[in-house]
Amino acid sequence: MASGVTGKLLHIDLTTRQTRTEELPEAVMRKFLGGGALASYLLLRDMPPGVDPLGPDNVLVLATSVINGLSLSGTNRYTAAAKSPLTGGYGESEAGGWWGPELRAAGWDGLVIRGKAASPVYLWIKDDKVEFRDASRYWGQLSGEVQDGIEQELGDKRVRVLQTGVSGERGVRFAAIVNQLKHFHGRSGLGAVMGAKNLKAVVVRGSKPPVAGDKEKAKSQLVWFKEHYDRATDRFHQVGSSGGVLALEASGILPTRNFRDGSFEHAKAISGQTMRDTILVNRGTCYACAVACKREVEVKELGVTPKYGGPEYETLAASGSLCGVGDLKALALINQLYAQYVLDSISTGAAIAFAMECYEHGIITKEMTGGLELTWGNADAVIQLTHMIGKREGIGELLGEGVKRGAAKLGKGAERFALHVKGQELPMHDPRGKKGLSLAYALSPTGADHMEAPHDPLYAGFHPQGHPLGVLGLIEPLDPLVLDSKKVRAFFETQKVWSAYNSVGMCDFVGAPLNGLELQPMVDYINAVTGWNMSIYEVMKVGERNNTLAREFNCREGFTPEDDVLPQRLHEGIGNGALKGQFIDPDQFFAARRTYYEMAGWDPNTGRPTDSKLAELGVEGAAAGR
Repeated sequence: MASGVTGKLLHIDLTTRQTRTEELPEAVMRKFLGGGALASYLLLRDMPPGVDPLGPDNVLVLATSVINGLSLSGTNRYTAAAKSPLTGGYGESEAGGWWGPELRAAGWDGLVIRGKAASPVYLWIKDDKVEFRDASRYWGQLSGEVQDGIEQELGDKRVRVLQTGVSGERGVRFAAIVNQLKHFHGRSGLGAVMGAKNLKAVVVRGSKPPVAGDKEKAKSQLVWFKEHYDRATDRFHQVGSSGGVLALEASGILPTRNFRDGSFEHAKAISGQTMRDTILVNRGTCYACAVACKREVEVKELGVTPKYGGPEYETLAASGSLCGVGDLKALALINQLYAQYVLDSISTGAAIAFAMECYEHGIITKEMTGGLELTWGNADAVIQLTHMIGKREGIGELLGEGVKRGAAKLGKGAERFALHVKGQELPMHDPRGKKGLSLAYALSPTGADHMEAPHDPLYAGFHPQGHPLGVLGLIEPLDPLVLDSKKVRAFFETQKVWSAYNSVGMCDFVGAPLNGLELQPMVDYINAVTGWNMSIYEVMKVGERNNTLAREFNCREGFTPEDDVLPQRLHEGIGNGALKGQFIDPDQFFAARRTYYEMAGWDPNTGRPTDSKLAELGVEGAAAGR
């Protein structure tokens, strides 16, 4: 194995309480790097098709990468993946923070967890020692109590706690996983997978951080980033992702009232700028990251504490403009509740907005809500529904199933208000104003996902001289409101970039094109750590493997092109704002989708990756389960 590369996986069977070590060949590590690519490979290899996502045969993979836990900003991210309880397909979600680097310091590149414990347990991993510890006392507790209790039990405040919440215990299909209370694997419902396995937490402490094979070469890339990064002018440091509220409001695509509108009359009141000037008390960060984009807020009169961080853009929009709520302090409380119950803020806000529109049309009644009036802008109703969803009580039982299943149970035309792709609720970005995003939503293996590739406004800035993505041949500016073959190509190429980031553990808020770390310095850092001679081309192929294997997983589970579609509302005009009337033309969308299939080497009729594409990527074995 190359210097700086470990390649060690810890396999854990919760049913038998047995563990074993697997050492991956160097060629496998170079082919996948870690993260999403490695996780998709392991799920296809280790899990048969057709398993129940909430059954013991589902496999939960937690994968770091070859550079996770080292000193380059942004390299702290890692992947959680399993079969999704929300979509029934491939589930993957990344998180930053501190847990991934700690796992690598314990000597492991990843965990592969299967089976179901007979009673609640948590895993205690201290270097190469693994214990199955009783978690009964933590079952039913909110996340902060669990974190504090485990730290006290183990006598160490520096242990890193990755946990599911009450929502995961009770099978909310969009339950999340969180480390250190603030760093979330938000999407795909992976917290419910942990809950179904009676796995409350995975706690890690390591004493041997990874080191680069060539320390001087690695240091030179750290110097490059320091010379090319200016925190004082970085929007992610100054206002975090929450700066997106006013930016999207100005563009006419701030999702409002369940995507009926693109402009929200209280956008300024819930913006990141207002947060900065009022309730923000600190800018938090992740392991070894100079950007420090995390929000930490305090609202003493509502009991909101910085312990749980603060709302990011997706939360402000999903619980704010999408539900018509213009009270920033209430949104800070709602964000804290999401953290305490460990809920995906996107899907929870979208489920509540769905319920509000159903209420408006008489499909959900006051009797069904237990007396709550689900009117637009009712912050108290959002707060109460969050408790009900987190506990799966009352109408929270229905909404905790997600909008697709909830609409099917309600009937009466509720489906038209259930905005999802493959069962996963839409994130807070409107493809009607950045039309390449329609491909990201339709084609993401996890269902609608805003982190599948950069968004169209960045494509508008392509130029021939010095653009950071020019190395991929992206040199022509593209109109955000056009969906044509050039836009498909831009999405296809940049999707590989962000999938490669997910595999190597690089944060999108540090890497190009959103921030200053360009592709070549990142690849140089990988080579300095590993001793390899990877090129940008090879790293992009890692991203393509991730996309292709995740697609193969979904095809194996029965997904077809009929699942690669958008909700009808996106084919209708935006109701207000600067882009009033803009919509996704269905003919253009389906033509673009076919073009993508052919670019990706997927059969345009079945959507399945061809044998020749699998061979070109060196993953022929992925077809074995067909």
